Order: sequence, then structure tokens, then C-alpha cells
Amino acid sequence: MFDISLEQRQYLTFILCDRTTNSLLEVVPERGGIITRWCVQGQEILYLDRERFANPELSVRGGIPILFPICGNLPDNTYTYHGKQYTLKQHGFARDLSWQAFGSISEQGVSLQASLHSSEQTQAVYPFDFGLTFTYQMKGNSLTIYQHYTNKSSQPMPFSAGFHPYFLTTDKTQLEFEIPSTEYQNQITKKIHASDGNFDFNRDEIDVAFKQIKRKSATVTDNSRKLKLTLDYDDFFSTLVFWTVKGKDFYCLEPWSAPRNAINTGEMLTVLEPGASHSAMIRLKVNFF
Repeated sequence: MFDISLEQRQYLTFILCDRTTNSLLEVVPERGGIITRWCVQGQEILYLDRERFANPELSVRGGIPILFPICGNLPDNTYTYHGKQYTLKQHGFARDLSWQAFGSISEQGVSLQASLHSSEQTQAVYPFDFGLTFTYQMKGNSLTIYQHYTNKSSQPMPFSAGFHPYFLTTDKTQLEFEIPSTEYQNQITKKIHASDGNFDFNRDEIDVAFKQIKRKSATVTDNSRKLKLTLDYDDFFSTLVFWTVKGKDFYCLEPWSAPRNAINTGEMLTVLEPGASHSAMIRLKVNFF
């Protein structure tokens, strides 16, 4: 029913399979712990720019990158903590570092546990000791990502975290959105707009944040592919970001724990006390029609 294999490509790749539903998950721990591929009933769910993925100097556009310890970018890529200025690039460093991983199989599904710990490299830009443990669990047509964030420092640790999934689509005009919010903020102009669930895909770029979330579930129906995607998330996630670029066969619906620049503004920022941990969860489910 379930199996796990390893394949040495450019990077060592974990391949998780649920053979009863012809579902597959591929994860590359050393390239930021990223999920690069998810198939359900043999259908590709995620987009991946393979040329960017092959270049370690470029951020990955595709799969499900991990965002930590910030989501989005900072003004001039800087923040201040206890009077000292630090530099953090967009979405933080977790997506660029090598994670440790091992797989397991149980009645709950086939899983991969990936972990990342602070180092001298991370402390130069983020002066905290931390541990992250993520568990990717696949069963049937669902993918669940359990997260565990731990502050190993002797001082409170501020952070935000999230995911940047790239979903494959062949015709954006055939997408129908149910996002549980009546307004969004344009992340480029900073203006607030009423939302009716529609987007103008003739624009070169759409980058908006939904902050007033009324439910812990959002759906996207792709009529061109005859599939419905459901994103469920827990209370840790306060913000949903929608992003896409004209001419590219993807859209991103991103659960964030806090909006852009939260490490400076404090808006929805998570602060863990010394020795404390926090657990969170998102779940993706695909149904075909």
C-alpha cells in the first residue's frame, strides 16, 4: 500500500508512494526541505520551474517552499532586535538550507520527518537557537504538514512561518476561489480592496494578502483540470496570500502565520518564550470531478 524510496539525482530525493490511489510525494531535504512534486491519481498538483531548481544560487519557484523565520520581505531586507540591525532576505533562510530527514510508514499514511536547527550561519542573521521539525504525511488524496517550532534560546524568540505552494494550472480563467475573507491588501500598493473571489489575470502580477480570515479553510476549483483543491489550516495561520505572474502556469495560495514585515511591526507575530514550543498544521486535499 505505502512505500518509501530514495533516488540520487542532482539532490537526494525521497519518494513517498500510496499505491492504492496512485499518489506520490517527492521531497528534497538538502534543498530547503522542499516538496518538489505531489501527484494524486497520477495527476500533477504542483508546478516546478526545473531550471531554477537546478541552480542552487536561485530561489526555487515551484513545489512547496518553507517560509521561516519571516514571511514575505522586509524594507531594505532589515529588522532591528535589541537595538541591533540584522539582514534577512525574502521569506527567510529555511528554504535555502539543508534539512535532515527520515521516512516512516504507519496506518496514518506514509510520512517524512524533516528537521532544521540553528547554526552559526543562521545566528548571524537571526540571533536565536531554534529547532524545527516538520512531518509530511500523505494518504490517499490528502497531504498534511505538521510543524513543531521550538525556542532553544534563553530569550524570547519572535518569528513568523508559512508555506509558498505553487499549484499547477493550465487556464487561470477557469479557476474559482472560495477564500474566507471579504477584503484583501494589495501587497504592492498597500491599498485595501473588497474581494468577491475574482482576480484580473490580465495583470502582470497579482500579489494580495487576506488578513481578515473568517474560516480555517479555503478552496480553489480548477474547471479546466476538473479538480477541487481544499486548503485547511489551524489558528496559527492568520493570513492567506494569493500570488501569480502573467504567462506562468501556476498560482500560489500561501498560508502565513503573520503578514509581511511582522518582525518589525509585531502584527500577528509569534513570540516563543525560552524553552517553549508551538505546533501547527496545514492540510491539502484534492478531489476530482
